[in-house]
Amino acid sequence: MTDAPSYLFYQSRNPRPFLDRGEGIYLFDEAGKRYIDGSSGAMVSNIGHSNPRVLAKIKAQMDKATFGYRLHFRTHPSEDLAAKTVAMTPEGLDRVFFVSGGSEAVESALKLARQYALTQRQGSRSKVISRFPSYHGCTFGALDLTGYDPLRAPFDPMMKGMPSIPAPATYLDRDNLSEEARGLKYAEMLRDKIIEEGPETVLAFLMEPVGGASTGALVAPDSYYGRIREICDEFGVLLIYDEVMTGAGRTGKFLAAEHWGITPDIVALSKGFGAGYAPLGAIVAGARLVEPVLNAGGFLHGFTYAGNPLACSAGLAVLEEMEDQGLIENAAKMGEVLMARLRGLMARYPFIGDVRGKGLLTAFEFVSDRETMEPLPPSLEAHARLVELAYERGLIIYSRRTRGGTAGDHFLLAPPLIITEAQIDEMMTILCAALDAFASETGLHVEGAR
Repeated sequence: MTDAPSYLFYQSRNPRPFLDRGEGIYLFDEAGKRYIDGSSGAMVSNIGHSNPRVLAKIKAQMDKATFGYRLHFRTHPSEDLAAKTVAMTPEGLDRVFFVSGGSEAVESALKLARQYALTQRQGSRSKVISRFPSYHGCTFGALDLTGYDPLRAPFDPMMKGMPSIPAPATYLDRDNLSEEARGLKYAEMLRDKIIEEGPETVLAFLMEPVGGASTGALVAPDSYYGRIREICDEFGVLLIYDEVMTGAGRTGKFLAAEHWGITPDIVALSKGFGAGYAPLGAIVAGARLVEPVLNAGGFLHGFTYAGNPLACSAGLAVLEEMEDQGLIENAAKMGEVLMARLRGLMARYPFIGDVRGKGLLTAFEFVSDRETMEPLPPSLEAHARLVELAYERGLIIYSRRTRGGTAGDHFLLAPPLIITEAQIDEMMTILCAALDAFASETGLHVEGAR
């Protein structure tokens, strides 16, 4: 019954309709209304909904065993998924530890880094530098490294307070530097911060290779990535890539790190790794870090559902489907189509100030003025209103405040990797209708409007 009282603790007092079913890139509510999943949920459903291969694998494992605690049994799904993951990641990342979600993956990466430092008799290393804005999770360790004021401000007194540097939002810069020089400028901020904090105290640098919810698919200049790796190596600081959103093929490579030929010391995965079929995540690291930790008594960390055979069966089927259907290649190809369509919107909607992204992780940002990149007035609540207008028309998109969570409006378009060009056009038609409605409500100018 859809009108029965709910005992769930929802995040807001505006719950959505009941979900009935999913098919490919589409979701249907109980009234039969169809929605295009233009954000793959929260950038999760990388291979689409109700994939029969994945469902069959889960069912087969359910018929055998649904749970086996990792300290009591090895399981073939977890071993096979670990081997598959290693085969798809850059050389040197050859050890996998499973978790149930992105926040758990980031927490696990931090704990592995710290325990490795202790094996090297570097107990003074405890600080992890991240970027502002950024998003790394809602558990306390991950939240302490998240640069998004509305989410962390209520809990600041309960956290240690880790250092941060500015995210490389070069599209906002108004200087005479080239993009290469800007990338190096932002990278050098890490070196300066390490020296300021004391190199002997800095454990790791945590970054999203392509920005997620907090920065809206932010991509740094190419020069940034290699220089960050060099700086970390110079000071013995571990480089952790948060690929919870970018990993598992979303950007057109299995890991976004591959676009720049970077091998991080630790990678955090989730979201598209299980693609919404089961709660699943992982950290991937090299034996160089893992073996000393194991030799010192073991990894002092773990979760009850880590390596769950059902979840790992789902994850293995997801990766096999990605490979067999060429979905990572499709993400790269369709990402170019989607970016071209989004850039085309700028001619009609002057309040779209920037379009950015990699593969099928794309975003556009609203501004009052393209020259100054001044955001729209916060009172318009544009980040929320456009989402509602699109949702009413059958398109799901994802939004956040761009400038640290207090101002600015960006919108993520990250459809499942199975999307076709015709479906992108269908998605864009609905988006344009929502943009027209938003402009009409707010009085914003639209080129060619009557």
